[in-house]
Amino acid sequence: MPRLEQHALATTSDSPAAIGLRRVARTVSDYVELTKPGILTLLLATTLGAMLVAAAGVPPLGLVLATMLGGVLAAGGANVLNCYIDRDIDAVMGRTRHRATAAGRISPRAALVFGLTLTALAVVEFGFLVNWLAAGLALAGNVYYVLVYTKWLKRRTPNNIVIGGAAGAMPPLVGWAAATGHLSVAAVILFAIIYYWTPPHFWALALLKQGQYGRADVPMLPVVAGPEETRRQMVLYSVLLMAVCLLLVPFGLGPIYLVAALVLNAVFVALALRLYQAPSQRLARHVFMYSLWYLALLFAAMVVDRLVLA
Repeated sequence: MPRLEQHALATTSDSPAAIGLRRVARTVSDYVELTKPGILTLLLATTLGAMLVAAAGVPPLGLVLATMLGGVLAAGGANVLNCYIDRDIDAVMGRTRHRATAAGRISPRAALVFGLTLTALAVVEFGFLVNWLAAGLALAGNVYYVLVYTKWLKRRTPNNIVIGGAAGAMPPLVGWAAATGHLSVAAVILFAIIYYWTPPHFWALALLKQGQYGRADVPMLPVVAGPEETRRQMVLYSVLLMAVCLLLVPFGLGPIYLVAALVLNAVFVALALRLYQAPSQRLARHVFMYSLWYLALLFAAMVVDRLVLA
């Protein structure tokens, strides 16, 4: 390419307009990252799964879209407020130090306003487009995650994940309430499934990041009780999780779900036992990744069972 053309391209790419666009794109990306899109995906999957199970079919598209939008706003707002509160410890942990609140690219005040705005919009959107029970449950999950888990438990007790797990278990209740306007025993069991899934899922990550949590002075179970006790607790909770999953069968789910639940939970327990008996970073990472697929596949099995047998 002639030098004149190269200079023209360089001048165009470095023009004030181009630089401004890149800055805007980076800022937008930073704000989106604060909502933790990866976590949002899993939360929305459990919300939608609960809706489909509760409705024993496909709810109206408008209701589904309104519920998903509300879920994005509510969970996104909670995640942003989590980043606002944890910006000091995020700055010293390798996996979080690049967050815009930790790196200083977004000011604490801007993050606080953004998180509160998303939360308020979620409540209004849920209330007027879905129902007020779903709005109240979404707000309760947000407040619990931000104030009870992030602000109070996370830096004070190694049981932070156990007690705080209730926040992450709220989406199925929101989905159920959105589809039916009420809650049921089955909805509470869905809540319990995620509640008991959270400790082995998150402790697998904590085993991988134990040093980072120690440097940040966050009392995660591996830091306080040690890796061996953490792995023992993971086995215990994986067994309890299997028992809770099977409780759904007497409340309307059939053989498709039963077989899937038995297989998925058997693998989970086997992996937890193997990690306990032969600990390694590779296996801890394997357990963590499997736990993500486990939850998605378990809810998919519920939906398939409900749609086929309905």
